[in-house]
Amino acid sequence: QVQLVESGGGLVQSGGSLRLSCAGSGFTFSNYRMMWYRQAPGKERELVAYITSAAESTWYTVSVKGRFTISRDNGKNTVYLEMNSLKPEDTAVYYCGTVTNRLYWGQGTQVTISS
Repeated sequence: QVQLVESGGGLVQSGGSLRLSCAGSGFTFSNYRMMWYRQAPGKERELVAYITSAAESTWYTVSVKGRFTISRDNGKNTVYLEMNSLKPEDTAVYYCGTVTNRLYWGQGTQVTISS
């Protein structure tokens, strides 16, 4: 079955950087768009970025554009989210996701930015 495993979260100071990774298995990774979502306490889960199957196109929500970069390595079945110039409002649980027969999430990784 589809499995997505995120890693790389942590606690960093405002202005710092983190790189999240998400390893996929149980599906043909290179055939599917991959997404990063986040959910802050008391808020709904929001789409942060996505990358198309062959990385020909990316999209970012306005609040992270210019600071975050999504990329993928189809040979390693892994999608990344490079996060720079982090702000306290980026604090959230970050999830990767994909849609095969339905939407799948990973378990999430906590990102906490201190001011």
